[in-house]
Amino acid sequence: MSTVLPAWSVQILQVLTVLVCAPGISGFVAWLEARLQGRRGPRIVQPYLTLAKQFSKETLAPHSVGPFFFVAPAAAFACYLVVPMLIPVLTSYPLPLGYMGDILGGGFILALGSFLVAVAAGSTGSSYAQLGASRSKTFAAITEPVVLLVVFTVAIITTTDLPYVLGATIRSGPEQIVRPSHLLAAAALFMVILSETARIPVETHTGTIELGMFEEARSFEHSGPLLAMLTWGSATKQFVFYVLLCNVFVAPWGLASTGAVKAVALAVAAIVAKACVVGIVVAVIDNSFAKLRLYKITEFVSAAFLLAVLAVVTLFLGGG
Repeated sequence: MSTVLPAWSVQILQVLTVLVCAPGISGFVAWLEARLQGRRGPRIVQPYLTLAKQFSKETLAPHSVGPFFFVAPAAAFACYLVVPMLIPVLTSYPLPLGYMGDILGGGFILALGSFLVAVAAGSTGSSYAQLGASRSKTFAAITEPVVLLVVFTVAIITTTDLPYVLGATIRSGPEQIVRPSHLLAAAALFMVILSETARIPVETHTGTIELGMFEEARSFEHSGPLLAMLTWGSATKQFVFYVLLCNVFVAPWGLASTGAVKAVALAVAAIVAKACVVGIVVAVIDNSFAKLRLYKITEFVSAAFLLAVLAVVTLFLGGG
């Protein structure tokens, strides 16, 4: 007879899974991108080594910054770790804190973390950091309404915006996945993920052109453990978005239906595998398209907004 884990321990395990596996997913994407380009590239475990190196270094800060500069990385990191408590990372049934907030609340928490990082970057006085913060918030003004429309569309279909119920609705039958409104909403969410994680065609993580950066530029003035928390937080946010796409919108299978140790272990392997599949798609896109010029990025984000609007219109016209 298999051991059954208490619900609170599975809740903690969800957060630990995201926390521990997030740098590995980023390392896998970077390694795959290099392979697709014919390069050897970094090792998959390189992000872990980089984090260990950054945590061992001294923290340096500009003279003009205040206490918020030092608090923001930890506060943003905490925001990114709250969301795995609200969404189905490992289980198909709600955990003790599963009803603490809906998917809109999770989106607001992710946006709060990004806002804290942007404010900290703007307080440094660095031209590059301020440019990155300003641009990230400019594009977020378009991407955040897209997330609201995506959630609004799916909530109409399922009559709720609780992520566990959304996933259960998708698992109820294949006809739920092929709904035109659902496909449009999922495509819009994927485009938002590309924007929020600063991937091509929005930004390249391997480039060194400062004037073309906005996600990477926000951490220019941070160093040591503060930079490590920003780097780890960025990887965590990316993994959280992958979990939302897979376990709520596209492929909510492989989740544990009980707290049995074997079922939970298989769920950990399943979410890592699904995140790697999303990472493969992202790596292929990174190597198939050139980075858009800055003023063209608004057109990319607006296209995601249009898809979300079409999902709502299709649903109300009876084709959803």
